[in-house]
Amino acid sequence: MTSSRRAEPASQFARLEPLLARVATPVQYVGGEINSQLKAWQDAEVHWALVYPDAYGVGQPNQGMAVLYEILNELDWAAAERSFAVWPDLAGLMRDAGLHQFTLESHRPISGYDIIGISLSTELDFTNVLAILDLAGLPLHTSDRVHDEPLVVIGGHCAFNPEPIADFVDVVVLGDGEEASIELSGYVRDWRAQGCPGGRDGLLEALARSGDFYVPRFYDISYAADGQISRISPNRPDVPTSVRRWVLTDLDDWPYPKAPIVPLAETVHERYSVEIFRGCTRGCRFCQAGMVTRPVRERSVQTIDAMVDKGLAATGLEEVGMLSLSSADHSQIDELARGLAEHFDGSNVSLSIPSTRVDAFNVDLARQLSRNGRRSGLTIAPEAGSERLRAVINKNVTEQDLMSTVTAAFGQGWRSVKMYFMCGLPTETDEDVLAIAELARQVVRTGRRVSGSRDIHVTISIGGFVPKAHTPFQWAPQASAEMIDHRIGLLRDNVRADSHTRKAVSVRYSDGRPGMIEGLLARGDRRVGRVVEAVWRAGGQFDAWSEYFDFRRWIDSAEQELSVLGVSTDWYTSRARGELEVLPWDHLDAGLDRGWLWQEYEAARRAVQLADCRWADCNDCGVCPGLGVKIELAPSQALAPSQALSGRLVTDDR
Repeated sequence: MTSSRRAEPASQFARLEPLLARVATPVQYVGGEINSQLKAWQDAEVHWALVYPDAYGVGQPNQGMAVLYEILNELDWAAAERSFAVWPDLAGLMRDAGLHQFTLESHRPISGYDIIGISLSTELDFTNVLAILDLAGLPLHTSDRVHDEPLVVIGGHCAFNPEPIADFVDVVVLGDGEEASIELSGYVRDWRAQGCPGGRDGLLEALARSGDFYVPRFYDISYAADGQISRISPNRPDVPTSVRRWVLTDLDDWPYPKAPIVPLAETVHERYSVEIFRGCTRGCRFCQAGMVTRPVRERSVQTIDAMVDKGLAATGLEEVGMLSLSSADHSQIDELARGLAEHFDGSNVSLSIPSTRVDAFNVDLARQLSRNGRRSGLTIAPEAGSERLRAVINKNVTEQDLMSTVTAAFGQGWRSVKMYFMCGLPTETDEDVLAIAELARQVVRTGRRVSGSRDIHVTISIGGFVPKAHTPFQWAPQASAEMIDHRIGLLRDNVRADSHTRKAVSVRYSDGRPGMIEGLLARGDRRVGRVVEAVWRAGGQFDAWSEYFDFRRWIDSAEQELSVLGVSTDWYTSRARGELEVLPWDHLDAGLDRGWLWQEYEAARRAVQLADCRWADCNDCGVCPGLGVKIELAPSQALAPSQALSGRLVTDDR
């Protein structure tokens, strides 16, 4: 293929349409939604298939996909279409009919595109990646792909340790995708315009040499006799020893999405989502999302207001979600909430925020969130039941902070609170978990006292902790599934034992087994890729769904594939790592100083807390000087006037 443009693949819709009457929710495969875009094939030089490796109902609301879809389609020389994992009922019919993984916009096979861009939010979607590649008719292994086949590119938080699927992907993008997707498109366009010099490897080598894109095939992994990695090294000239993270700055210059797609089928969220800031410097030691998105970069109140106006006008949606890792931490949150509450006063439009930090919620914010009398449940995330364990994980909130928060909420009319916790945290004891029950009882008692009503409800949502790459706990052993289940059982029994509050407190939990597989994948190396492939070949897919997840299939496949290599599931999960051990992701530079992460791990074991560098001194994590960035806070200003409809402001009831 030496042409600067790829030949147009034929649409499969005429052959696909008769199959849709035989499957569940066929509308999710049709496309044609409001604000979807389909360019004439010949009008673009670079064609993307943006793939979310889960069902339409989960993937369509994904913010990252919505942003990249608009950015790429705004380029006059590029085009982007969407594709989602196909449920087994339709996938089987497609295989029988000789049809392949398709885009929603045109139903062309994705194997005819230049780039297949996959956004990975959870490790349990790894088997879906293989299912999608296979349904597309593409070789699973990057080493088997030939010149005409598209680049398989992954991004998202799971890309910060892509090693378990390194054999299946061509390119990995670390960090923010806006500028990276444009840059990658430019490489492909230039390579085609020059006659595809060096073939497929020529393009991959150019990407790898830049230091901005990770090409796993150009890095060799060596192992020591004890199973640990002894060395990670490039195997091509001029390929750097490490790959940088992309960091987007000046978010006001990137006001996306402007007109997101309005779904036809039911989705997990149906709202206009505006990211009010990116990054987090709270320093929670368990939180990969916070660590790998540093520093904080806020959008201005004026830009947020304009985005909301345009987004609602373009979609007709009646809910606005203000998104971030901790929305109430925006430096102008009170001004923003007050202005939007007044701005939307009197219509059917509501505003929601995700779960908020305990110490970021106050009486003034509660008043704004309860205007017009509409309130859903308040969601907060203490993460641990005891103050000692919260100090270990650097969740810098006290019991008094929690009581102040719920007092403010109950005083403004809230009657239900959901609290998120983790089980199996480093240094955790049975008593730390039982403290969750007592905390919930105190919330109930406080709610009844403040509100004067017994109609108070607290939901405890708890799951097993999984250590992740690029966090201080990347060296920590993971608690066993048996330990997780034991401690959650103790918690449930303790909640039920109190006759005064047991009807007011409910416990939602997941068993510890899926977390063990997530842990295997989250800190696995390339040898774990053999397990992923074996599970998929044994029928594994949609593993993030409880009805499809098969723990025994994973354990049997892991034993079969890893035992011959001298390692095991426990070796990857419950084994503590030493400070100097080479970790599978050490060559992937998130900007964090490795020595600082180890210092934070040691501080955790001493229960020493660290302040947020937004409001305190620099913590020397390494991100700002290492990546040439800085914290960007929004200026204080009055909300810009707007002609949009007015409405009500509520919290998100997840």
